[in-house]
Amino acid sequence: MPWIKVDTPVAPDALIMASRLEVRSLRQVPGFLMASMTLLRQARRSPGALGVSLKADLLKRTFWTVSAWTDKAAVHAYAATEPHRTTMRRKRAVMRESTFIFWTVPAERLPIEWDQVQNRIAQERDSDRGSAARE
Repeated sequence: MPWIKVDTPVAPDALIMASRLEVRSLRQVPGFLMASMTLLRQARRSPGALGVSLKADLLKRTFWTVSAWTDKAAVHAYAATEPHRTTMRRKRAVMRESTFIFWTVPAERLPIEWDQVQNRIAQERDSDRGSAARE
């Protein structure tokens, strides 16, 4: 799904939350996609949301999200509210791995491009793997 602008930023900066979510099998992809669409609709109605986008590579069982928020409190409120809270608890059982990252950008640079999201997540995953290898 392309970037959906939800609100106009009033602060100079926006908090970006991006994720990479991978399910265990192709059989779980349709249900995860439907749940993702539900949570995307919820995010669009959430206070503090500035914009959202979802990308799915169905054959690789991988889902990417990126959203812009006014602050961390808004992200945490969204995550703690239904249906997000219960959906994510239920979907943990079908997850293979997931990565979540946050960073701040000048609000004028919205929307965030997918190549930037994927590069940042790849760097985070590489960093985590390097840390695990050193331990």
